[in-house]
This record gives sequence, C-alpha cells and structure tokens, in this order.
Amino acid sequence: MAGAAAIFSTSSFRRLLLLLLTLLALLAAAATPAAGAAGGTRPKSLVTYDQRSLIVSGRRRLLISTSIHYPRSVPEMWPKLVAEVKEGGADCIETYVFWNGHEPAPGQYYFEERFDLVRFVKIVNDAGLYLILRIGPFVAAEWTFGGLPVWLHYVPGMVFRTNNGPFKSHMQRFTTYIVDMMKKEQFFASQGGPIILAQIENEYGDIEQAYGAGAKPYAMWAASMAVAQNTGVPWIMCQQYDAPDPVINTCNSFYCDQFKPNSPTKPKMWTENWPGWFQTFGESNPHRPPEDIAFSVARFFGKGGSVQNYYVYHGGTNFGRTTGGPFITTSYDYDAPIDEYGLRRLPKWAHLRDLHKSIKLCEHTLLYGNSSFVSLGPQQEADVYTDHSGGCVAFLSNVDSEKDKVVTFQSRSYDLPAWSVSILPDCKTVVFNTAKVQSQTLMVDMVPANLQSSRLDGWSIFREKIGIWGESDLARNGFVDHINTTKDSTDYLWYTTSFDVDGSHLAGGNYVLHIDSKGHAVQAFLNNELIGSAYGNGSKSTFVVEMPVNLRAGKNELSLLSMTVGLQNGGPMYEWVGAGITSVKISGVENRTIDLSSNSWAYKIGLEGEYYSLFKPDQGKNGRWMPQSEPPKNQPLTWYKVKVDVPQGDDPVGLDMQSMGKGLAWLNGNAIGRYWARKSPVNDRCTSSCDYRGKFDPNKCRTGCGQPTQRWYHVPRSWFHPSGNTLACLNMNGCTVSLSDEGFGEYLCPGVTKTLAIEADCS
Repeated sequence: MAGAAAIFSTSSFRRLLLLLLTLLALLAAAATPAAGAAGGTRPKSLVTYDQRSLIVSGRRRLLISTSIHYPRSVPEMWPKLVAEVKEGGADCIETYVFWNGHEPAPGQYYFEERFDLVRFVKIVNDAGLYLILRIGPFVAAEWTFGGLPVWLHYVPGMVFRTNNGPFKSHMQRFTTYIVDMMKKEQFFASQGGPIILAQIENEYGDIEQAYGAGAKPYAMWAASMAVAQNTGVPWIMCQQYDAPDPVINTCNSFYCDQFKPNSPTKPKMWTENWPGWFQTFGESNPHRPPEDIAFSVARFFGKGGSVQNYYVYHGGTNFGRTTGGPFITTSYDYDAPIDEYGLRRLPKWAHLRDLHKSIKLCEHTLLYGNSSFVSLGPQQEADVYTDHSGGCVAFLSNVDSEKDKVVTFQSRSYDLPAWSVSILPDCKTVVFNTAKVQSQTLMVDMVPANLQSSRLDGWSIFREKIGIWGESDLARNGFVDHINTTKDSTDYLWYTTSFDVDGSHLAGGNYVLHIDSKGHAVQAFLNNELIGSAYGNGSKSTFVVEMPVNLRAGKNELSLLSMTVGLQNGGPMYEWVGAGITSVKISGVENRTIDLSSNSWAYKIGLEGEYYSLFKPDQGKNGRWMPQSEPPKNQPLTWYKVKVDVPQGDDPVGLDMQSMGKGLAWLNGNAIGRYWARKSPVNDRCTSSCDYRGKFDPNKCRTGCGQPTQRWYHVPRSWFHPSGNTLACLNMNGCTVSLSDEGFGEYLCPGVTKTLAIEADCS
C-alpha cells in the first residue's frame, strides 16, 4: 500500500506540474499583445530582430508558422482552415503571392474568388494570427511556370532571374503593386496589421552559380529593392546564402537544426519544413511519418531556432491548369497535417499540436536564456537553456536511427527511443517525446454520395474533330515549339501533315511510326483513327515512341495532338524549356524510312470544345451538344455533360475518376483540374510499413504501387448550386462512361469525404 501511495503521489505531482506550466504559458500569452485578439484591432507593432529571434513590440517571439496557399482552396474554406491552424497551436500563416494568377495579361489584374488575397489576409487577421507574405514573385511551389506569367517570357530582351533590365523592371513593378495593396489595407504589422515578414525571391542561392556574372548583382538588387519598399517589417530570402543585411537568409529542408544564418546578427529561421511531398502522375505516393516531423521541429528549436514554418500545413488543390512540374497531380495534398479536403490528418495534426504546446512552455527560457550542450552518449545529447529567473529547459536527443537508449541527465534516468527528442520544460519532467504518438489514427475514406439515377438528366456529348478544325493557325516546314505557339493558353496543339504512299509497295509491309518529343504527351491519329498515345514522366518529360500503323495507298493524313501537363516550375533558365514534337518518321515503306520532320505541317491551337467554352453551363443550348441516351463507346476526344444534384450533407466532395483515362473536368464552369488515371509501376519503391527512424527522403515511405497516382478530385461544395449542376468532362480516351453512386467506397468513420463516381471502361 505504501508503494502504491508513493506512485500515485508522484504521478499526481507530475500532472499538476504540467498543468501549472501550461497555465503559466497561457497567462503569459494572454498578457502579451502577441497576435491581437481574434476579430479585434491590433496595436501597431515594431518588428525587428536580433541574433536570437524576431522582436515584436519589444518582445522576442518563438513562432510556429503554417503554409496555406489561398488559390489552392476556395474562400468558403479559408475560415475553417485558419481556425484549424490556430487550434493546432500555431501563431502564423505563410503564403506565396501568385503573380501569374494576379496578372494574367500585362496590366490586367485579378484579385477575385480564389485569388482574393485581401480577403484571405483579413481572415488571418481576424483569427489573431500573424502572416508571412512570400511575394517572390518567383515561387516555384509546383505551380505552373513557377508563378511567373507566361507573357513575361515574350517581353523583348527578357531573361528571368538575372541581372536583366526588363525582368527587374517588371519584377519591381509587381512587387510594388502588392506592397502598396497591403499598405492600403494597413496589413503590415507596422500599421497594426498581421504581416510580420515579407519575402523576396525564392531559393535562388541553390541555382545562383548557373546564372554566372549576372547572378550576384541580381540577388543584391532584389534585396535592396525589397528593403526600399519601406514596409516596416523585415525581409527574408530563403536559401540565399549571401543575403545582405538587413535581409535575413532562411533554411528550406526536411531538417534545419544545423542551419546557421550568414550573419551572427540574424536569427535562425526555417521557412519550409516539408511534412510530406508532392505527387507526380505515374508515380507512387510519398508519406512522411509524424514522428520524424516532430523530431525535426524539436531539434530545430533545441538548437536555437526561433521561427519554423510547415510547407505545407494544408496543400489543397491545383485547380484548373495551375499545376506545374510538369506531371504534378491536381491534388496538392502533400500528406499535410490538414488534408486536401480541409480535414485533419490524424495522428499527424494532433501529434504536432501537442508538440507545439510543449515547445511553447519553453518559449521564454529558450529566447532569453543561455544555452549549453551536454553529451549523454555517442549519439545522445542535451541542449540546455537556463535564464536569470531560474528557468531551465532541456531537449534530450537520441539521433541513433536504430537503438533506444537510457541516458542520465542531472542525476535522473530517461528513456530515449531511437530518433527522438524529449522536451523538459523544467529540466526534470518529460512533457513530450517526438516518437511517442498519443493521438488516435483516423482513416478517412470516400463513401458514395446519395445520388439516384432517376434524378439525373441524360448525357450530352460533343465530338472533337481530328486534326485541324476551322482554319489552321499557322503552317510551317518543320516543327514549332508547343509552348511558344500556344503561350500556355491551352494544353493542346495539333500538328498535321499528309504524305503519299505507292500502293504497289504496301503488301506485306510492317510499318512503324516513330515520334520524338520534348514532351509532355502525344496522341497520334492516322487517317482519323487513333493509333496510340505516349507520355514522358516527372523526371524526364522527353520521350520516344514507336507505333505500328496501317498505311493506305495514296494520300495518308497524320494528325498529332501534342499535350502539356503543367509547365516547368523551376530550375536554372527554366523558362527556355520547351515542349512538343521534334521528329516524325515512318519505317517499313519500300525498305526505307520516310522522314516527315521537314514536311509542311499545319497547326491549330487548342480544341474546338475549348474555343466554344463547352464547359460553361450557358453553352448547353448552342446546338453543339448532342443528347445521348447512353454515352458512345470507344470514342476518343469526346466531351461529356450531365446534370447532377448537390450531394446531401455538408462533407467535402470528391470526384472518382479512376476509370476515365485522361482529360479535364468542370463543375458549373469551375475548372476542377486535369485528371489522369495513370498508374505507378507495381514495384515503385512501396513498402509494407514505414520506419520513421533515420533521415527522411521522398522515396522512403511510399504507398499505392500499381494504382492510379490520383483517383479522387476535389470539388468544393461552394461550387454546387442547390440543383441543376452541370458536370462537364473532356475525355481524351475512347471510354465507355457512366455515372454511378454505388460500389466505389466504404464507410469507415464519421466526417469522411463524399464522392461522386464517374465510371468508365478505358481498357
């Protein structure tokens, strides 16, 4: 009984101590005008920094930030997403500004719907959170063309991201436009707003050498141009190893505990901690375990970090044609703590929330105390902070990727699992260990929406003409570059030519069409018949393909539909990377090869259905749609349209497109995005289990081998009308299409995502 009483007493004391520490932290936060009361008016804040941290209104701040990109969700989702961030224990939201979304044509600006930046910042402000504004204006971000407008490439004399007059002029103009917009709304902290940091350029230091003599002058100019904007808040440049004072250089990586700023006067900041990774069509799906993310964050703060941001906390969706890469999926879920649909990903979200609470208990001592390092073993160590008020904080680390260890620290024993950090806000009591996940695991699955076929109108279709429709846009001997021709106004460009074959030499021949392409994809039609398709991939967009063909005597017509799947989004001189056909030959004719590469080719930009905007609901009565009792079979390049009711309830909605081949989809004229049922190889690095121990990389923990990279496509509920919704799909393959609400999902837990299934036979 005595022993039992002693155990109970110790356990109760620890719980009481932890509760007391939590209450003290909450009281301290409440007494400080940190981020302002939710919905209230903030005081004007002087934001500076020293070698330890940002200083907001005279107080050093330890900040946990979360990336949410406003165009990758819809305004109706923003308040809930921001609330999830706050409940998850974060102080701040970080976002890029997407130039090509805001200035689609020179001097024509767009700040509505998903691109309503002002509305987004107001929601962040009303929640009492800070904001980090990454103006760039180059962003990378797996966003098409790295966020820069395609028209910018065609400005005379233009070269991106170097000491180039035209580029600097346009970059400064857009940066100033955004800064002035934020100033007008009084959004900078110096005006009483939420913005405490702004970023110029993005990860330029990693590729600076490739730009030669023009690189450093450009980087220095970008920094000085930004500072001259007089925002009243510091500027940052991530991965810019020579960022000049007063601009702060920051780290982007899976781990930044060993990062050091380029000046002893600058704080240690981490702008991108990747909690997952993006998906690429045709590859399996990467996942990062929550234990490893927590380990990286605890190590960072234990080693003197003061600002850490998750890139991304909610990834969202690459709606329309905004995805880059090329070949990056429409989903930008990123295995983030909040999934693509806005639902918590458990246990990841909760494990990080508990981590944040534990780190916040240590804030004052971490920022105002003196640090010391204590070796606890060959791969075990303690980072200890003490302050003048008697505060003591310790981060006990075991960086061994295999073995658990028992260590002694200040005459006490502590169990340290492999690859973990224990946080001790009082240098005695462990309140959190990164490897010990306490949260429940929630498996979110898709369940059928409540749709009845009797409530559905019939299908309508529109068949694309093979090759040139209407008048050709241009004709050339030889090939033009796909991107230079379309200016990214569409994914599609027709290349067509004709050639004659002597019928006396056809009998018994084996004829093969050879196509070389810079990327990204092609469909080949001979005499109006589909003969095959070919694609590049995320690591190599170029491809070579051979297709058997049946020639006919006399004139043969060859039509090649070149397709892009998102433009290059980064790398040295990335704007010069082209796409499209580079060589076409036919072998087996008269024991020789016919080279059609220098033939006269006619070109047509885009598809006829795009030209007539068939995806818009008001185009239903233009006489081009043909009603069908049943959609046709084996018919490529076909548009489908059907009326659907809104799924019942208020859960998120996804469109099941696993059988639909490749194409584009819209609801009520809103572009859902590119869909593609491209499968990953069955042996594409997948493992039956994921070991969080040891350094993570995107190839470490993968799932979905042999399955479509993306099956479900997010359709925001705000895009639905109460009834009479128009769902339109462009399908590139000859599929048999039907609409279904049965047999494609299983109910596993409350709050799961609702789906509407499009079923098709594309075999």
